Amino acid sequence: MATTADIRNGLVINYNNDLFQITEFQHVKPGKGAAFVRTKLKSLTTGRVIDNTFNAGVSIQPVRVERRKFQFLYKDESGYNFMDQETFDQINLDEKLIDGADMMKEGQEVEILMNADDETYLSCELPPFVELEVTYAEPGMKGDTANSPKKRVEVESGAKIMVPLFIESGQKIKVDTRTRDYVERVK
Repeated sequence: MATTADIRNGLVINYNNDLFQITEFQHVKPGKGAAFVRTKLKSLTTGRVIDNTFNAGVSIQPVRVERRKFQFLYKDESGYNFMDQETFDQINLDEKLIDGADMMKEGQEVEILMNADDETYLSCELPPFVELEVTYAEPGMKGDTANSPKKRVEVESGAKIMVPLFIESGQKIKVDTRTRDYVERVK
């Protein structure tokens, strides 16, 4: 059994009969009173994020998870299809298990979290940054550069991203998948 001292980002715990992944945590030791741990927990079944505070030293129930590399193959009416990079087995996942599914393109490598105890798939994580080609961009207005304006473009995967005015159709851009922000142009 683990305690709050074992809390770290990415740890999956069983809390209130649901599986939660710790996305942020902060150990707090006030000048007066007992220490505690402030956390943000993301439900792996619903995707909902909650704030929770644990008293220091309280026991938690970690869940043993495995991260496996998969390659995204294609999307059809039954869901998203992936291939295991080691065994070449194919699996199908529902869209609710994938964060940022609209930024995934065919051939993309992803990590899938799997519960090691009962072999169920928990979530699919894209790499932190992806390179996508802009398929549609409205022309930028000349002279409209006050306050670093942005425009909405559509990329090859179908996602809509806010970018600076100088980005045009056909260019490749780097996008942060966690925040959906434009990072830079790719040569």
